[in-house]
Amino acid sequence: MAEASAEPKSHARRDLLIEIANKAQQRWEADKAFELDAPAPGTPEAEQPKHFVTFPYPYMNGTLHLGHTFSLTKTEFSMGYERLKGKRTLWPFGFHCTGMPIQAAADNLRRDIIGMFNSMYDEEAVAAAEEAEAAKAEAAKEAAADAVADPTKFKAAKTKSASKKGKGNQWQTLESMGIPREDIPRFVDPVFWLQYFPPIAKRDLIAMGVKVDWRRSFITTSVNPYYDSFIAWQFEKLRKKEKVSFGKRYSVFSPCDGQICADHDRATGEGVGPQEYTLIKMKVMELPPCMEQLKGSQVFLLAATLRPETMYGQTNCWVLPHDKDGSDVWYGCYRTHVPGEVVVVGERAAQNMAFQELTPKFGEVDLVCKVRGRDMMGLPLDAPFTSYKPIYTLPMLTISMKKGTGVVTSVPSDAPDDYIALQDLKKKPALREKYGIKDEWVMPFEIIPIIEIPYVHDSAAPGAEPTVTDIAAVVACEEYKVASQNDKDKLALAKAKTYKLGFYEGKMCIGDFKGKSVQDAKNSVKDQLLACGGAYKYAEPEKEVMSRSGNECVVALTDQWYIKYGEEHWKAQVEAHMKRMNLYNDDVRTRFETALSWLGEWGCSRSFGLGTLLPWDKQFVIESLSDSTVYMAYYTFCHLLQQGPFDGSVPGDANIAAKDLTEDVWDYVMLNAAPPPNSSIPVETLDRLKREFHYWYPVDLRVSGKDLIQNHLTFFLYNHAAIFPEEYMPRAIRTNGHVLLNGEKMSKSTGNFKTLRQALEEYSADAMRFALALAGDSNEDANFEHTVANAAILKLTNELQFIRQFAEGKGEMREGPLELFVDRVFENEINRYVKSSEACYELMNYREVVVEAWDKLQNARDKYRAMVGPHGMHRGLVMSFIRKQTLIMSPFIPHYAEHVWELLGEGGGVMQARWPEVGHVDPVLIRQVTYFDKVLSDARSKVEKARAKQPVSRATWYIADSFLDWQQATLGVLQGVHDRGEPFGKDFKKGLLQHPALTPFKSQSKLLMPFAAFVLDDYAQRGAEAFELKMPFDEGGIWGDSLEYVKKELGLEGLEIAAWSELKDEALLKKLQPATPGKPTMTWA
Repeated sequence: MAEASAEPKSHARRDLLIEIANKAQQRWEADKAFELDAPAPGTPEAEQPKHFVTFPYPYMNGTLHLGHTFSLTKTEFSMGYERLKGKRTLWPFGFHCTGMPIQAAADNLRRDIIGMFNSMYDEEAVAAAEEAEAAKAEAAKEAAADAVADPTKFKAAKTKSASKKGKGNQWQTLESMGIPREDIPRFVDPVFWLQYFPPIAKRDLIAMGVKVDWRRSFITTSVNPYYDSFIAWQFEKLRKKEKVSFGKRYSVFSPCDGQICADHDRATGEGVGPQEYTLIKMKVMELPPCMEQLKGSQVFLLAATLRPETMYGQTNCWVLPHDKDGSDVWYGCYRTHVPGEVVVVGERAAQNMAFQELTPKFGEVDLVCKVRGRDMMGLPLDAPFTSYKPIYTLPMLTISMKKGTGVVTSVPSDAPDDYIALQDLKKKPALREKYGIKDEWVMPFEIIPIIEIPYVHDSAAPGAEPTVTDIAAVVACEEYKVASQNDKDKLALAKAKTYKLGFYEGKMCIGDFKGKSVQDAKNSVKDQLLACGGAYKYAEPEKEVMSRSGNECVVALTDQWYIKYGEEHWKAQVEAHMKRMNLYNDDVRTRFETALSWLGEWGCSRSFGLGTLLPWDKQFVIESLSDSTVYMAYYTFCHLLQQGPFDGSVPGDANIAAKDLTEDVWDYVMLNAAPPPNSSIPVETLDRLKREFHYWYPVDLRVSGKDLIQNHLTFFLYNHAAIFPEEYMPRAIRTNGHVLLNGEKMSKSTGNFKTLRQALEEYSADAMRFALALAGDSNEDANFEHTVANAAILKLTNELQFIRQFAEGKGEMREGPLELFVDRVFENEINRYVKSSEACYELMNYREVVVEAWDKLQNARDKYRAMVGPHGMHRGLVMSFIRKQTLIMSPFIPHYAEHVWELLGEGGGVMQARWPEVGHVDPVLIRQVTYFDKVLSDARSKVEKARAKQPVSRATWYIADSFLDWQQATLGVLQGVHDRGEPFGKDFKKGLLQHPALTPFKSQSKLLMPFAAFVLDDYAQRGAEAFELKMPFDEGGIWGDSLEYVKKELGLEGLEIAAWSELKDEALLKKLQPATPGKPTMTWA
């Protein structure tokens, strides 16, 4: 009978690693291992190089998760390596609280609690809800019964519990973080979030073992008076350098919050900006019945276009008659800011227009009526700049109501979509009849040429002369064989080519700007349209943006303070510095160049939210991406300003009041200005702050996710360039991709999510860190795998067992000089992998470090242990292996390393240890190892084949120390071809025997050609080494020390190594492939 339950899984190994971690962390805390101050000038410490690293302070609206953890490990691993290299390292860690996310979450919670209270005590509402639930349940039963007849009509009713929970419930979110129910109501106060989450983040990071100087931690916002003063100083510097201005600008805006919604304030749509359009006003010349109530008004259809210069070529206007499923599409008729004017657009466009001063009242739409798309077919329109009067509305089924206005103006000369759609209507009477389209609305309208383009077909020969065309859309559709609107892929190719050629190489052939390039004419035509009343300016988000308050954002034209990113001189400063920076890979550099090319003015002020008030206009708050650009400077001295709580409520050792940190004080500390004449702070105290700043700055390494290149990291460079001298510009930036969890995107909604605390408890700190190091280093998404973390637990505990036995003196080991070949090989491998690990560390390729420092070194040790056999391992060599591997792996597994350091009896702790010194890496020994492995691999294959025919227990390997004369001649010919850089092609092989150097050996032609082919195959693998006449080492000596190992590997009772030159058996000589240097010949018996 099966047991009722399986035995619980043992976590003893993991718990051992957790115990080791706790002990190490206690030691580091007692030693203050990561607390470093700027040394006094002239001291030995002042001569040491420093390494100041920073990581974007995480936002404190929850606990840290594996996404945060993966990115910050890059900082952590860099810290560990640079400490080993003898640098004085500093990693401070702050907590970001500025902006709307916390405020929005607190407001959402307040609404949740009010809703819960109302539903709990409103008995009538409860009764009504119960009745509604009963009705829904009954409806669900009926729907289920009808599902067989029409399964598409069935919709599952929401359960009562699901209905109460709702969507995006903030109460539930906080509960899911493990916050006690009785504490949750306190989170309606946004300041409570600032007090609650930072200590939890610190606790979890300490448990991870990060090398952070926690004295230098703080929270942002005006809650912290010291940081508040610092940010006010930063913005005063920007204003005085004329980097900040005021005015109306398009910005992504949250209607719910009533203010701009920057990247950090968004639930979705980070990086999305405003897309500016021109709204073309097409006047309705005769109102249809569906617009009867608009009589007396001037009615316009508004079409959004990115190409105002093409308006000369309008032949018709497109509207969407119905959705893909045939259901009605509704347009709205809205009053505008112009008295007596009504415009017809989609609802989404109207919402955006309301925030751009295009409606009677800011932020409100004034809807007169709605009309169906199908009822607007054939409207006569007076469109600006076209020679056709009127043009008519026609149906197009590919229009999206989520982009633009839902109204599209048609220019078939230069828009393949328009050309093909118009041709479909012209060629298909049934299509016209379906939508009630009269022939006179379509058939008379021919293409109007407007832009000349030099067109070259893709199939044309390189360098072919282009053909000039003024109907590029027609030519492109013919080239790509677009037959109808259904040829979507072909249309996309035609559109991409036409638009690119039109913009970059097109020339106007009509209108006031005839003869000008499209690029020069574009804005001029737009200005004309706006001036004559034929268009409006308009913008909308490039893609959907949802605020953290839960509403879809629009683009608003608002008064705001903005930073003038993109200003030519300022941009040139950043570009020049970026060329000198270490960005670690070309992808990062390309991303920065792209960001610099498009980044422009950035709204830096908000109406409300957490943060610092703009010092000269206190009705505005500085937004979260703008108060986080130079805070790394604050790290250098914040431990002197504040201590204890993160909020600056307790002054630090310098005993400075925040109110005394005036602009001239900050200037003295950071910008080497004159001592502040009227400051109440002693100059000696200010000099302490100044020494900290000027010692640690600039930032040596900034680590971040790649998604911050487009905003934060570029702002980081801009602001440093504006405020600080060149020598204080950041030196390096290292970015990474996102991290997947077991190959899938992390998501709370799917359950594929793990907090830092959960990972620490499940795997231990070092096993988690080991797996994170192996997750990946590039800008592509990395992958944290459960199996890898679990395997790390096993690897580390197994190795600890080996080290413990070694430290206790168990096992027979040799002392004295390194006499055996395998001793020298193992020593060389240790030296080799220490050096290769160092090279990978320098590139911050941490996955490769683990491969070199752990996997390959472990394999080398295991192979040494097996090869040395009865001789026993050398104690000094094993000690060297353990010590060096522990050191070079310590950035990844510091707790394990600290424990091993103690087991080995090393003094001072591993955090005081330095990078191991190693000897010369002997390339000949590496060749010998490669030779040994290759021959042994060949032998395995051959013995298996031999055993397939008969039992094999003994072998003889014949070794040659030189080639035969005909072989040497062949190698000489091949070496000459290689040296001259000539190819080993078919013609060479056919004529090989005709080479003068081989004429004396024609009698060996049957042997010579296979030998040459064999050498050329070897050349493909090893290069010119394949042509060597002698090996640079004694082959026989290699096998002498390792016979027992080889016999064991091959399952042999006997193995003899003999010289090929001494083989006299004629029959055997004819049977065997001749042995050559590096290629033994083998017999089996």
